[in-house]
Amino acid sequence: MADSPFITIATGADFAQRVLETSRQHPVLVDFWAGWCAPCRQLMPVLEKLANEFQGQFLLVKVDTDAEQALAGQCKIRSLPTVQLFKDGQVVDQFLGALPEVQVRAFIEKHLPRAAEQLLVEARRHLVKSDLSTAAELIEQARALDAQAKNLFITELQLKLAAGDYDTANLMLEHTPLDLVNAPEVLTARGQLHFAAIVKDTPMADVLETHIETHPDDSLAHYQLAAHLITTGQFATAIDRLLALMQKDRQFNDEAPRKALLMVFDMLGNHDERVAPARARMARLLF
Repeated sequence: MADSPFITIATGADFAQRVLETSRQHPVLVDFWAGWCAPCRQLMPVLEKLANEFQGQFLLVKVDTDAEQALAGQCKIRSLPTVQLFKDGQVVDQFLGALPEVQVRAFIEKHLPRAAEQLLVEARRHLVKSDLSTAAELIEQARALDAQAKNLFITELQLKLAAGDYDTANLMLEHTPLDLVNAPEVLTARGQLHFAAIVKDTPMADVLETHIETHPDDSLAHYQLAAHLITTGQFATAIDRLLALMQKDRQFNDEAPRKALLMVFDMLGNHDERVAPARARMARLLF
């Protein structure tokens, strides 16, 4: 197989990142195969051809089940080849065996985003690059095509956050569609707004650090500094500081350190490697 940006290999160590996380941006097709499996060898060129033909509308990820037996077991693979399609971190469809190309193509196409959703995917790419004006234009184009597009609300919410329009973002969250209330992106947005509100009228982080050196028992300063760390993406340091504050002054501001940690866990998601150890440390402090 020639190198392709649309085809990759996953192992147990990186499956969460390559498959689960990536599937939140666009569909991921996972081919569970083995070298001794003749139907696998028959199917693989078909999958590779379609991955390159669709030019990134989905990502093809290959898992060698001989080398990754534990991962195959976790994914409940019972026969080969098994091809699973992931969206939003979950398996949404699968097929078994070496299907003809026309059937594989139909299987893939029914899961690809419509035109409006494709525009929203592109808008999110521009948001990552801080190209807010282009992202806004793409969002409006998507709205014109389909005002009910699945990811329209989330993408527009992310635009408001990136632009610092927190008032509008808060209003949007008050009217979050019921099916999106617990969406990872919405939970992240709630956390961003919560901690942005905390730091809005507080001293700068370096001022708080200097203050804490001479006033180590000032719980409010520790809490505000943790909020600054979160808003700048320094989650590991913020978690450590909140856990230390929880140990020293658990009841501060109606258990604010514990509540802040739970919000951070929601922002990061359970797949993040920092969450499980932090949850365990918090549990030891609670019990």
